[in-house]
Amino acid sequence: MAEDKKPVILWFRRDLRLDDNHALTAAVETDRPMICVYIREPENPDIGPLGGAQAWWLHHSLVALRESLRTHGNDLCLRTGPAEDVLQDIARTSGADIVFVNRAYERNSMDRDIALALKDAGIAIRAFHGQLLHDPKTIRTGSGNAFKVYTPFWNAMQKLGEPGEPTDAPDTVMAPETHPRSESLDGWDLLPTKPNWAAGFSEFWTPGEAGAKEKLEDLIDADLHDYKQGRDFPGTDATSKLSPHLALGEISPARIWHATNGLAARHKDDLVHFRKELAWRDFCYNLLVEFPELRTKNWDDKFDAFEWEFDTRDFTAWTKGLTGYPIVDAGMRELWQTGYMHNRVRMITASFLIKDLLIDWRRGEEWFRDTLLDADPASNTANWQWVAGSGADASPFFRIFNPILQGEKFDPDGDYVRHWVPELQKLPKKYIHKPFDAPDHVLADAGVEPGKTYPKPIVNHGLARDRALAAYKGLKG
Repeated sequence: MAEDKKPVILWFRRDLRLDDNHALTAAVETDRPMICVYIREPENPDIGPLGGAQAWWLHHSLVALRESLRTHGNDLCLRTGPAEDVLQDIARTSGADIVFVNRAYERNSMDRDIALALKDAGIAIRAFHGQLLHDPKTIRTGSGNAFKVYTPFWNAMQKLGEPGEPTDAPDTVMAPETHPRSESLDGWDLLPTKPNWAAGFSEFWTPGEAGAKEKLEDLIDADLHDYKQGRDFPGTDATSKLSPHLALGEISPARIWHATNGLAARHKDDLVHFRKELAWRDFCYNLLVEFPELRTKNWDDKFDAFEWEFDTRDFTAWTKGLTGYPIVDAGMRELWQTGYMHNRVRMITASFLIKDLLIDWRRGEEWFRDTLLDADPASNTANWQWVAGSGADASPFFRIFNPILQGEKFDPDGDYVRHWVPELQKLPKKYIHKPFDAPDHVLADAGVEPGKTYPKPIVNHGLARDRALAAYKGLKG
């Protein structure tokens, strides 16, 4: 086969988009036909299994990507198996001799092994940056080490200047003369059936690159007005909702960054705060690259001796939003019904599990990974360790959120709780975050029967706080 007729392979992973896709751009520039492939690989123990919620999103995202490729003159091949085996098989049957791919920083060691296997088979691989604002290796301390504290990381990132200008999607993606065999997406069984617990997701989300662009346009139209303050209040719609799209790479962080440049003059403080959230995602990957065992091991190994407890009933009550603490229950129910939870409430629910119930943070990370649409191998783990006090630049363990005070501060009128815990809708705001303190006649008027229509608290927060501090004191000793 003539060199200029050999197809190249474009390997999609967490970059399910055509816009600002560096591997795609480079592959198009070869002027050679392109085989586009997504591989369902065996579970990576360092990353953990694909969660059920994100599997739902992946199905719809792959449908959207395939449709987009078809409008650009190509198609998407789906395969199952170890990546090095699938890529070698496609290369052998098509004559392709080079693979283009974007780096996935959570799997550096695995990718090195794949590159070596392909090289031995005479197949080149070209990897590109693009899933983060900056390559983690470019942001280092003066001694060349990874940053362990966020603020100096942010300062160092700013010195690098703007992330690279995003590239537009190509007009066409040249197809090979013959497309390789593809598996059926429906045969992957990514969608839940009995029961279909994701039935309501479509009411809130539109997976795919078009849905990501729509969310970004909404963000720009809203001018990021009051983002810095408003994002802490779950009863208001002040967050971008871009995280599920970022998680599977339907939009690049560079595209988001540059799209918001025009807002600097009008809402500088809000813009800086928003960009710090994007940078936090980079920081989490910086930690994961430094410590690949972040999902399974404490960053601070002194927590290895912490004496966790596990009560099945307490954990189940937490997962179902039946703890008796309204702000916690609202968050857990929002998660179950929408595949998403407001960021402030994520911290509250995580603190409750770790410190009120004294359950290992890894249990919570596992539950969030299975139920969050935006589950991310770096951010999800780093954030859980942050709350637990075992992570880098972490909140100290003795910072224990009071779920009542947190609710009163960030959901002062109870709008968020009333939406997700409807059995408390008629409670006056004085008691919406502490129904267990309401007089009998107030409960009766609101139709609330403690222990029947709404659970009594599964723990006493004051006593649970003392227990957690005692356990931490024992750890220090």
